[in-house]
Amino acid sequence: MLGEFEYLLITATASPGDEAYGAAIREEIQKNTRRSCSIGALYTTIDRLEQKGLLRTWMGAATPERGGRSKRMVRVTSKGVAAAKDFYQAVTRISQGASWVTGRAGEVS
Repeated sequence: MLGEFEYLLITATASPGDEAYGAAIREEIQKNTRRSCSIGALYTTIDRLEQKGLLRTWMGAATPERGGRSKRMVRVTSKGVAAAKDFYQAVTRISQGASWVTGRAGEVS
């Protein structure tokens, strides 16, 4: 099973399609979670997910706006899609009975 940040990273990678790269993925995560995301944590997780076969990376073309440096492009594999779907379904199933979903009064202390 994926961890929360792994799920967020895979989902953010899938959002822009084949044009995903570190800075865009980081921006997507930060925008949607309203939490900071260090570039080190991002690339450590990308490496781990690539080793698991859930992502694939390659070096894109050098760009003038990056001073001639290449972007490390990222794509979700079919195995990564399946893992993200499993995580989403598990969270959805377990959340169905939660008081904030059902509208039941009261909070757990």
